[in-house]
Amino acid sequence: MAALARWCVQRRLVAVLLWLLAFGGVTAAAVATGSAYSNDYEVPGTESGRATQLLREGFPQLGGDSDTVVWHTTSGTVRASAVEQTMTRTLDEIADLPGVAAVVSPYDEQGATQISENGRTAYATVTFEDRAEDIDAGQAQAVVDAAEKAGSDGLQVELGGSAIALTESSGGHLAEAVGVLVAALVLFLAFGSLAASLLPIATALVSVGTAYAGIVLLGHAMTVADFAPMLGMLIGLGVGIDYALFIVTRHRRGLKRGLGVAESITNAVATTGRAVVFAGATVCIALLGMLILRLSFLNGVAIAASLTVVLTVAASVTLLPALLSFIGMRALSRRERRHLDQHGPQPELPTGLAARWSAFVERHPKLLGAVALAVMTVLALPTLGLHLGTSDQGNNPQASTTRQAYDLLAAGFGPGVNGPLTLVTHVDGAEDKLLLDNLDATIRTTEGVASATPVTYDAGGDTGYFTIVPESSPQSQKTSDLVDRLRTEVLPRAETGTSLDIQVGGVTASYDDFAEVIVGKLPLFVGVVIGLGCLLLLLAFRSVGIPLKAAAMNVAAVAAAFGIVVAIFQWGWGSEFLGLGRAGPIEPFLPVIMVSVLFGLSMDYQVFLVSRMYEEWLETGDNRRAVRVGLAETSRVINSAAVIMISVFLAFVLSGDRVIAMFGIALAAAVALDAFVLRTLLVPALMHLLGGANWWLPGWLDRRMPRISIEPPECRAAHARLDGVVAELEKERDIDVRDIAG
Repeated sequence: MAALARWCVQRRLVAVLLWLLAFGGVTAAAVATGSAYSNDYEVPGTESGRATQLLREGFPQLGGDSDTVVWHTTSGTVRASAVEQTMTRTLDEIADLPGVAAVVSPYDEQGATQISENGRTAYATVTFEDRAEDIDAGQAQAVVDAAEKAGSDGLQVELGGSAIALTESSGGHLAEAVGVLVAALVLFLAFGSLAASLLPIATALVSVGTAYAGIVLLGHAMTVADFAPMLGMLIGLGVGIDYALFIVTRHRRGLKRGLGVAESITNAVATTGRAVVFAGATVCIALLGMLILRLSFLNGVAIAASLTVVLTVAASVTLLPALLSFIGMRALSRRERRHLDQHGPQPELPTGLAARWSAFVERHPKLLGAVALAVMTVLALPTLGLHLGTSDQGNNPQASTTRQAYDLLAAGFGPGVNGPLTLVTHVDGAEDKLLLDNLDATIRTTEGVASATPVTYDAGGDTGYFTIVPESSPQSQKTSDLVDRLRTEVLPRAETGTSLDIQVGGVTASYDDFAEVIVGKLPLFVGVVIGLGCLLLLLAFRSVGIPLKAAAMNVAAVAAAFGIVVAIFQWGWGSEFLGLGRAGPIEPFLPVIMVSVLFGLSMDYQVFLVSRMYEEWLETGDNRRAVRVGLAETSRVINSAAVIMISVFLAFVLSGDRVIAMFGIALAAAVALDAFVLRTLLVPALMHLLGGANWWLPGWLDRRMPRISIEPPECRAAHARLDGVVAELEKERDIDVRDIAG
């Protein structure tokens, strides 16, 4: 690491130009190729997946995305001649637009059922030639523009569907801008130097920008969800700025101790830079743990997020040293530079609130530990009511056209029309056809079914399907119960004595199958991720207690964060106020990604906090002193890093995307609880209570374990020399220098 840092400092212009070249080249390639994201929740081997496959093979003409144009009259009916003429003309115009394969009007015989019973609401289906992920946003916008022109004071026209959603404006890059500005303000307050506060921002922006473009290219090679770039940016900005903060803080400390600029940068990268690489590796390991789930949808997310973390770590240990060498002593504020010139280098001792808080925790570990535990328990309670499912356009902000169309359809035709189920089967012979021709009558009498269409056969008569409209909404538990009832009771009875194997597909069936697979594999995933993390901590700190406490803290942070997410998004506490739409279920992939990301992020704070305690323990063998000193010396930078990360994560609520906002709030809540409740309160309180048991390791295990260290030997020796100086000061003055409160 030291050699790498020296190279970047000596050839700083080359290092900066290489990063700018990489950023420009990857971005240009991404712009040239365009994006190719895919929100494919299908899981191979599930019943809904088989239904979709059968439908595609038998009815390829249904492969294009199907959207709706909905209109509602405030007076009169949609059959009024003026309304019919206006909408017929509009639908004809839409049918002639590029990319539109077909339009089914309610004024034609084929769409006769698309007018509500009260005659106030009607809808037309617009089928595109391609699936939603392959549709150009301009084509969808042309449909929106044509439809909206038909609206008037007495005629409300709204549009819904996956393609239409491509046209709805989001927060653009407002979220990133707000997060970066807040982070810059926190850094300036922490450093007092404009140049030093801007460098972590610049490093993060270059690395995350390169990663963002790389994810666009990745979408052409594998399945990558459309939220993956934003998720990668969310994680990358948070950890990228934090990693740079740690290194700049160490560099500034070196300058205050009298080191030259080049030597201080090299020392910072060789010490804190190693910790950054270690922390980044744990984040990537946790993220790549999603690969064991063997779900293509999550594979792309895991690799995209890992790519972002790898590039932010690389930029922190290469681009940042080069930039630091450019600003020289301006990494310190003017006041700090004047003080250094007048008084010379001095050891930096923990003072002020950090020292006082550390001493306070030492005096009241039981009380503070109980308070922290109570807070985490209360916040985690809503997690017991967690309902996994997938939000739809009914959860969009109330002002959006997709939400308006969703609500109009639900009011006019029943909530189930927004999420019909599809029954598909291979047909073998006349007996199968005879049974299918009569099956729709049985289905209509099934509890929870509002209506069912007659069977439709493909050109060869080899495949048939029904469309069922449930009485309840796609997200309702009643609809999930209907799916189970069809699969376990109704259809097995109908298939008896035939070769039919009817598969139930559709929106709710796909979501339920996806969630079931996720939940089934979640224990293995969590066990692997936490197990690997505990192994890394065991090797780094040679203690059984430290990894076990870290695992417990990670579980507590995830549970409490999920409790907050459930309250806001599932219960709807403030979701409309925040512009996040109506309450709904929690995305089934959120637990997996949350565990991965939070485990990695919490490892940063765990390593940074406990490594300083471990150094002091090795030097003195005094657990109380080790915990007190470690907390006093690291709490300030941990809190600064947490404030930055929380600001970045919360800013993504402005993105306008419910999934990204869910990630932002969940991660912000978890980081806040991790930094301010767990790492600076519960962890030190427990370590005070456990005493020397914190560092216990069986002798037989100690002899068989390899010895690794986050810091190189020469830096540990430097720490020892500094501790010797402090010890001499304490001896001369008969005080504990580290306990001074300013």
